[in-house]
Amino acid sequence: MAHKHCELNGTWFRHPESNQIWSNYTTCVNMQDLSWQQSINGIYQAGYAISLVALLLSLGILTYFRSLRCARITLHMNLFISFAINNALWLVWYRFIVTNTVLLLNNGIPCRVLHVVLHYFLLTNYAWMLCEGFYLHTLLVSAFTSEHKLVNWLMGLGWPVPAVIVTLYTVLRASSDDPADTEQCWINEGNYMNALIYPVCVSTLLNLLFLFNIVRVLLMKLRAGPAIGTRPSRAMLQAFRATLLLVPLLGLHYLVILFRPPKHHPWENFYEVLSAITASFQGLCVAVLFCFCNGEVIAQFKRKWDGSVLLRKRANSCTATTVSVCNTDEKHKARSD
Repeated sequence: MAHKHCELNGTWFRHPESNQIWSNYTTCVNMQDLSWQQSINGIYQAGYAISLVALLLSLGILTYFRSLRCARITLHMNLFISFAINNALWLVWYRFIVTNTVLLLNNGIPCRVLHVVLHYFLLTNYAWMLCEGFYLHTLLVSAFTSEHKLVNWLMGLGWPVPAVIVTLYTVLRASSDDPADTEQCWINEGNYMNALIYPVCVSTLLNLLFLFNIVRVLLMKLRAGPAIGTRPSRAMLQAFRATLLLVPLLGLHYLVILFRPPKHHPWENFYEVLSAITASFQGLCVAVLFCFCNGEVIAQFKRKWDGSVLLRKRANSCTATTVSVCNTDEKHKARSD
């Protein structure tokens, strides 16, 4: 039961932060459920923070080694930028918005703007994952495609298209008369969330179709392996490995959490944990697979290391030669004396 506190002077207690009359609703809250939701939010925040660090390191590496620049790496970098900004915005959202009831009740313009910007970059994640899938599929099925032109075309898809969708969503929600759409910093799903969900579903399904065809073409090419000494089982293993690598890049792991169990279902808690892990750690997974474990990146680091070792050896050799010459000169001077 909610209650208010009456002061000695006959006025209602006012909250020290908002200076508004405050009603205590804490007795209406299921504390066990609240504790569980806070734990889930903690998983999200930890995952987004770790992924953000990994993505920033990846962007630094790919920017530093200019010899890695190519169409494929350009797509990866745009995807990493999208992930990094989205992760940073989610951290701000969980840290300053979700837990601040006063801010939610005030429903200020800044928090609603943050909601819109956050969902824009969330859509850019899916847009760039679709770009990655379309790029790989096009190169595999069409041998005469210009990679440079293809990337330029995809740049017009990855950033502008989500802006159009989010603008439509914002106009619909801002002009709604339903309080569920316009109050509490738009933290509730409201009536127009499908305007964002449908494009995400289309992107994921297209990437699934791309993956099926990519695997089909790979298997057709790898089955020619026995003619050059490769066993069929080896070919299947290579195709399976390629498929696993593409799953996080194309966002297909979201298919695992496509259907949410109903409230109080035995699998509900497992679903929430799995959803938090898959969503928040995707950036880390992509950074590890396509940067830290990338053969070209590792080769660049080895080349850099070998070059520094060689320079160090040359420096030591020059130092030793200088010392030797100095010692010889001193001996000659001693003999002449």
